[in-house]
Amino acid sequence: MPPVWTLDDFEQLARESMSHAAYEYVAGGSGAGLTDAENRRAFDRIRLSQRVLVDASRIDTKLRLFDRDYDYPILLGPTGYHKLVHPEGELETVKGANLSDATLVAANFSTVTFEEMSREAARPLWFQLYIQTDRGFTKELIDRVLAAGCEAVCVTVDVPVNGPRDREHRAGFALPPGVERANLASRGPAFSAAAHRPIGRNIYSATHGADATWKDIEWLRSIIPARLLLKGILHPDDAEAAVGVGCDGLIVSNHGGRSLDTLQATIDALPRVVERVNGRVPLLVDGGIRRGIDIFKALARGAAAVLIGRPYLYGLSVDGAAGVARVIEILRMELEMTMGLIGCPELSRISNKFLLP
Repeated sequence: MPPVWTLDDFEQLARESMSHAAYEYVAGGSGAGLTDAENRRAFDRIRLSQRVLVDASRIDTKLRLFDRDYDYPILLGPTGYHKLVHPEGELETVKGANLSDATLVAANFSTVTFEEMSREAARPLWFQLYIQTDRGFTKELIDRVLAAGCEAVCVTVDVPVNGPRDREHRAGFALPPGVERANLASRGPAFSAAAHRPIGRNIYSATHGADATWKDIEWLRSIIPARLLLKGILHPDDAEAAVGVGCDGLIVSNHGGRSLDTLQATIDALPRVVERVNGRVPLLVDGGIRRGIDIFKALARGAAAVLIGRPYLYGLSVDGAAGVARVIEILRMELEMTMGLIGCPELSRISNKFLLP
């Protein structure tokens, strides 16, 4: 493998190593891809305010989140179908997370069961949950992951119906033989091996409860003793409602630009959510993070930590566990460089005073 210095380098190499359909699935967004592109551009528009002659001989990126210590504010967000890009799938991703002492949010649509992943993980896993149409199976899935040591459940709330995935549809994407939604296998092929392409005029998915409401979040809160987060929050009123029903944290997210096109970039949505929540629960953010400097900007706007998605899949495709670890290493190093150069060597001191209005 040639030297890899940036996450964009990994994407270029991954495009060559993945099948065309797999790459289009991973890289593509919803509709014309405007939200996907805006996630990236919004970070680029933010300008920093630098201070000088600050002792940078020690850079401290440590934080405490949900009563656990982290060496850096980066989590591996939920992404589906890792066997599309590596034969060992999520087990290889877990190895990469172990090499980096990183927390992985296991996807609902993983190609290895949560139990198998958890047995190999050095740190407790989080789990991404889609509320299933069958609430009984939803509870069964929750019981399974909690029994396997799940530390936090992240409920994805922003995809009640299918969105137009133009790029993957044009590429004819469907799960290849031998790749299935392992956590849903007990429900049969319609759930475990369903194609992503909507059939006819059907906008609904067998695996997403389009009838989910805030009553379901109240129910989940009542049956989940672990940390409960909502993923897909952009509006301050939804953030307020989530805190009101007892959620422990929120993930400001537009699904990586993969659900509703022309949504606001997550980094631009973050400040209003921060203002409304006012420190009552931790806020995490994902979408468009490709440099360590992006992480600094997210923290300066009020996030406690960030999640990455596509980049570590590119690393997994190119170099397995080592590729995943290298993606995290690049981001950590760039974050430390940013902190040293801007005059803020401690993570706890990052604030919007380092951003231009």
